[in-house]
Amino acid sequence: MINASLPELRRALDARQISAVELASLFLNRIDTLNPELNAFITVDREGALAAARAADERIATGTAGALTGIPLAHKDVFCTEGLLTTCGSKMLSNFVSPYDAHVVSLLKAAGAVSLGKANMDEFAMGSSNESSYYGAVKNPWNTAHVPGGSSGGSAAAVAARMAPIATGTDTGGSVRQPAAFCGITGIKPTYGLVSRYGMIAYASSLDQGGAFGASAEDCALLLSAMTGFDERDSTSLERPTEDYAAALAAPAAAKPLEGLRIGLPREFFAEGMADDVRAAIDAAIEQYRALGATTVEVSLPNAKLAIPAYYVIAPAECSSNLSRFDGVRYGHRAADYGDLADMYAKSRAEGFGAEVKRRILVGTYVLSHGYYDAYYLQAQRLRRLIAQDFQAALQHCDLIAGPTTPRTAWALGAMADDPVQMYLSDIYTIAVNLAGLPGLSHPAGFGAGGLPVGLQLIGNYFAEARLLEAAHRFQQATDWHARRPGCAA
Repeated sequence: MINASLPELRRALDARQISAVELASLFLNRIDTLNPELNAFITVDREGALAAARAADERIATGTAGALTGIPLAHKDVFCTEGLLTTCGSKMLSNFVSPYDAHVVSLLKAAGAVSLGKANMDEFAMGSSNESSYYGAVKNPWNTAHVPGGSSGGSAAAVAARMAPIATGTDTGGSVRQPAAFCGITGIKPTYGLVSRYGMIAYASSLDQGGAFGASAEDCALLLSAMTGFDERDSTSLERPTEDYAAALAAPAAAKPLEGLRIGLPREFFAEGMADDVRAAIDAAIEQYRALGATTVEVSLPNAKLAIPAYYVIAPAECSSNLSRFDGVRYGHRAADYGDLADMYAKSRAEGFGAEVKRRILVGTYVLSHGYYDAYYLQAQRLRRLIAQDFQAALQHCDLIAGPTTPRTAWALGAMADDPVQMYLSDIYTIAVNLAGLPGLSHPAGFGAGGLPVGLQLIGNYFAEARLLEAAHRFQQATDWHARRPGCAA
């Protein structure tokens, strides 16, 4: 059961080969065994999980179970969960028990999914390695001396190590796709606005988007189907019919299941900067897509090189604004000793935020300050428009865009601790997708040096989630990279 896919777990639960309580207990015991080393979970909710599993068993017994009823999952600790700690990986919220559920959490509860607990993350989702968490670094299950990626590293590590079959995450500049690549699993960031941000603690509001992790595209399709839907409490939520992303995957694969699919290969993604081992795996994966019937065309994203500088103006600016609410007054950490109100603000924020969060707040405050707003923030927004236009021009010539998810495999813990700019560059292939609001997916595509996973990224036009998932699913039907497990999950 530990390595079973979601459809296999569904069949086992419906056939009463295992109960939801037994399945939840299996994963909870696995968390107890592996979490001391991997540090993928901040909070484990054994009591709540078993209660939800008992309710799921009742639904199964009455024949009212859905696709996710009784299926265990982990939530990134950025999603508010009623009656449970929601920390965002920060000392600032280390004592915050949410009085309500995020929209995503509510939807998955209604679907009957069983939440095992809250997954570790970079503090306030700021980071690419999951080393900035107040609760300590998450370890990569493939090699515990290496990072799992971030900011959703706890969710990715939990799925890779089979501490949970599926998990939620958020993606602001690659924070679902990059850790999915580093941990050898599948992760999808949908079109901006498809997943409600209500109850998802904000980092950069115009970029943040909830996403899904699973071992395979099929597992991600089932999870994403339950996560999407209009929410009037989120002004950026899109009012459109929900889709069953798994439906298109059910059809039997033909000999050339991707015949007619045009995949664009941006010349900028295959220029300098990609490690040789990553390039070899990506080239082989693209050849596999061709064998499945897809054709490839060269396209260009001429402003892709501007994505990182634009992002690191826009995201810190929004972070500076969003995190101003954490002042020690209403909730969260408050300094024990202070002189007056201003001193309390200063000390509470200085003690509550970690170094990376402080760095981004300072940058964001600077670019929004008088005299710099036009020079930096408005200019970055203009670049954002150009980047989005580049994608639309490229997608006139292809159905999907493909390339590496990351320029290299997971680096060693601490290797970039003194060079944050180098770490920022690790998101060079993912950030532009968030700036444009497009959907993106990363799936396993092989292994690089040291046996560390390599991910291939697929990018689609707005609302092309079904096409992304189907392409990845057909690739996974023909390969077994997604079925490989790290030693701890064997």
